[in-house]
Amino acid sequence: FQVKSENKKTIWSTEEVPEGSEFDDTWDPREQPEYEILFKQQVGTEDVFFGMSRKDPSTACCEDMVIKIKLPETKVSDITLDIQDKVLDLRTPQKKLLLHLPCPVDSKNGKARFLSEEELLEVTLRMTREFDFINFA
Repeated sequence: FQVKSENKKTIWSTEEVPEGSEFDDTWDPREQPEYEILFKQQVGTEDVFFGMSRKDPSTACCEDMVIKIKLPETKVSDITLDIQDKVLDLRTPQKKLLLHLPCPVDSKNGKARFLSEEELLEVTLRMTREFDFINFA
C-alpha cells in the first residue's frame, strides 16, 4: 500500500472531495428559494405525426433540463449564479440554493433568463448523459 501525496500534511486528495462541497455552508442563514426541475424535449413533425424516431415522453429522451427558481423581491443585478457539471449554486442577498443536479450537464453552454414580472429565474442546461448517443441516434 503506497500513498502518493504532494504535501505530507494533506489528509485527502482533491479527487476524494465531491464536486460542489466547497459551496456547502451549513451556517448560512439565508433561506432556500422554491424551485422546480423540468425536462425538455425537442420534437419535430417526424416525431409527433409520423413516429419516425424512437423518442417517447420519458425523461430518457429529453435533451435539456430546465430549473425554475422563484426569487421574490430580487433584482437581476443581485443574482450570482455558478454552474458546474453536477452542481448549481445560486446566491442573492436573501436566498441561497445549492442544488446537486440529477444528471450531469454541459456547464459551459447553458442559458439563464430572469422574468422580472414573475420574479422567476429560468436556467436551461443541456444534459450530458453517458448513453445519450443511443437515445438520440
